[in-house]
Amino acid sequence: MWREISRIGKKLVDNGLVESHFGNISVRVGNRMLITRSGAALDEIGESSVVEVGLEGSSALDIIASSETVVHRAIYKNSPALAIVHAHCPFAVTQSLLAQGDKIEPVDSEGQYFLGDVPIVKGGIGSDELATNLASTLASHKAAIVYSHGTFATGKILDEAYVMTTQVEHSCKIKYWYDLAKNR
Repeated sequence: MWREISRIGKKLVDNGLVESHFGNISVRVGNRMLITRSGAALDEIGESSVVEVGLEGSSALDIIASSETVVHRAIYKNSPALAIVHAHCPFAVTQSLLAQGDKIEPVDSEGQYFLGDVPIVKGGIGSDELATNLASTLASHKAAIVYSHGTFATGKILDEAYVMTTQVEHSCKIKYWYDLAKNR
């Protein structure tokens, strides 16, 4: 499974959806999850870059797991997600900073069809507040943007979470350009 995580990590970096050492990826396996280590370069993931931790409570390995482990746990416990991709997509972050409300409304037809409104949630990196807010939001949405931080996208498999990540970033990019041209 670490090879699938590695493949998605490389795609995220290669497509400019995240800088190498930022973001994280996880997969649920029963009552456990595989999650990238804290500080792991997503385009260089090897077997030792992935940690297995339980979904219930914390473990000794949490100290080396992603700083967002608590957030991934909460999402898995409160949604049908089996895979999560967290990326620091530049246009999604920008749109969260520019937004007048608590959501992004895509202007492109694909975004409207596949995403609908994209919620913007608040909470500190790796905080219980963020875990609660994202878990609640992702119970009914496939993706959300954390204000000034990045996207969290879910799926039944990693490829689905990756596609949701790319769709959010694409829609945020189109909206940015559209708003820029409209306001000239």
